[in-house]
Amino acid sequence: MDIFIEIVTNKFVYLPVLTWFFIQMYKFITDLIKTKKFNFKHILAAGGMPSSHSAVVCCLATLIGKEYGFNSGIFAMSLIFAFVVMYDAAGVRRAAGKQAKLLNKIVETPGLTTGEVQEKLVEVLGHTPKQVFVGALIGFFVGGLL
Repeated sequence: MDIFIEIVTNKFVYLPVLTWFFIQMYKFITDLIKTKKFNFKHILAAGGMPSSHSAVVCCLATLIGKEYGFNSGIFAMSLIFAFVVMYDAAGVRRAAGKQAKLLNKIVETPGLTTGEVQEKLVEVLGHTPKQVFVGALIGFFVGGLL
């Protein structure tokens, strides 16, 4: 039980997790206002403004830099990790989302496919550079302020 308490009271765990949670709730609420429908998938879904992935890793890197120094090895590792995650969110996963959108259109076009599709591919996988940047700013702000 002591390990559980140590984990949940560790600022390097709870601040990034809370940052992620509040961003996902923001996305859920804005979608609810726009569509007037409850879509609980938005609580766990990837994509959208702002990037919770970017916010989490930038919050963590900022906390580590403040605690251990911005010239420490652990900060360098967390910063490189943040760059990889943000690159993936805006690059690879965004490209996969565009491909999913195109494939969904092809499948829906009469006469192009003979197979029956059970479900559509998820189209919103990644982030625009702006969404990544805003998420990163939120992460730096939360990590730097608290």
